[in-house]
Amino acid sequence: MNIKQTFTVVLISAVTTTVAMFGYDSLIRKQGPIQENNGKLPASYAGFFDSNNNIPGQPVDFQPASQAAVPSVVHITTIIGGSQASNNLPKTKRNPFGDIFGEDFMDEFFNGPQTRSMPQRASGSGVVISEDGYIVTNNHVIDEASEIKVTLSNKKQYTAKVIGADPSSDLALIKVEAKGLPFLIYGNSDNVKLGQWVLAVGYPLNLETTVTAGIISAKARSLGLNSRKSNSPIESYIQTDAAVNQGNSGGALVNTNGELVGIVSAIASPTGAYAGYSYAIPVNIVKKIINDLLQYGTVQRAFLGISYLPDNAPDEEKTKLGFKEGQGVLVMDVTKDGAMASSGIQKGDYISKINGTKILTGSEMVEQIAGFKPGDKISVSYIRDGKEKMTSITLKNKAGSYEIVKNIISDKLGAELKNLDKVKAAEFRVKGGVIVTKISTGLIDDQTRMRDGFVILKANGTEIKSVDELNAVLSKSLNRVTLEGFYPGYDGVYQYPIEIGE
Repeated sequence: MNIKQTFTVVLISAVTTTVAMFGYDSLIRKQGPIQENNGKLPASYAGFFDSNNNIPGQPVDFQPASQAAVPSVVHITTIIGGSQASNNLPKTKRNPFGDIFGEDFMDEFFNGPQTRSMPQRASGSGVVISEDGYIVTNNHVIDEASEIKVTLSNKKQYTAKVIGADPSSDLALIKVEAKGLPFLIYGNSDNVKLGQWVLAVGYPLNLETTVTAGIISAKARSLGLNSRKSNSPIESYIQTDAAVNQGNSGGALVNTNGELVGIVSAIASPTGAYAGYSYAIPVNIVKKIINDLLQYGTVQRAFLGISYLPDNAPDEEKTKLGFKEGQGVLVMDVTKDGAMASSGIQKGDYISKINGTKILTGSEMVEQIAGFKPGDKISVSYIRDGKEKMTSITLKNKAGSYEIVKNIISDKLGAELKNLDKVKAAEFRVKGGVIVTKISTGLIDDQTRMRDGFVILKANGTEIKSVDELNAVLSKSLNRVTLEGFYPGYDGVYQYPIEIGE
């Protein structure tokens, strides 16, 4: 390459470089940075930074919260005695006649199947909420227990009695005879924020008191767990990644101030061991349920009187209904005699707020309503044709009245009961009766082979024509009742003896 060619190459390179730099400056640099440090922050960052754009605060110290929580969280051990077993085969649902001769017949002839008593031991956790020995735990921790032992962190042990339980929320209140116990202070679960540090305190895997830390990873989660034991479940869990295992159930979820913000209830796991997420019942629901159990003996459950599109509805169904995300909870139907009947709210409206609190999901709506009792007045905002309106309603109980619900023995039966109407009574040629419309968890399921659709005609030999009459007989029965009746479409009369207990 001669001098002239070399000069030409250098000249072309210089020109190319100059053009490239000019182009970069004109087309790229003149646009400015994507995020220029001009002191302006997105609205979602408001309050996070000080005047110098620094995040204030010190590293979180979990020690004070742990010191407050550990003495107030107890170890619960239970004995579930006298469980019936027959070749380890589970009881299954079938027609009332059983197979071939019918199991009812076999039970009577041989005085029941060959069984053996297998007391089972289980354990969980609980949270002391008063100095005189009231303790909150999960219903599934103490359900069907014949004996409940409570051990404090200082190794003192007590025998506990059940004050009340609510399968719909999976909460229970038990009590030990003690004074001067350390207890946890209620926080406010409505104030819990995503990303906030929390501690889970309990007795996992039969270990001593264990404290784990994590953050709030979600709110208002619905898992469908309580629907296994209730026809009207309450679920709006706080989700956290604090490590939780079997035995943590009923334990405490506390904030860094040492305040109780939830009762640990479940884990999400394909193996039964902790796999990343755990769930707690918000303390605002806990307070309401526990106060009801203490004051009335049963939960004063309020109902809006509507059916709504489930949170987990398939996309196809949402599309078919024209569901619009972000508006609220879509009303599918309004119960004729329910609380909403005269509110003006109609099918197709979206429930958007309860007492001014924004509602986006059914779980959030359930959580808000769970804090009220029948007779309470609330404001409900709803969206129709893109416009938000507001109305006031008075909440009702499940029966459609405003009355306080009494703790009746029939609740222990674990079944939905309905009066036999006059038309059906005439068809069956009886004076009246009570239909067992749906059997869930309770004495009937535990002790009998009764099936849905059974019509109760007598209780302890007394004719029964209504649910009220059944309750009247049950209230007079000491520890045992025999229900007598028939199954529509089948011949014969069936008797089901049930041990009620104290």
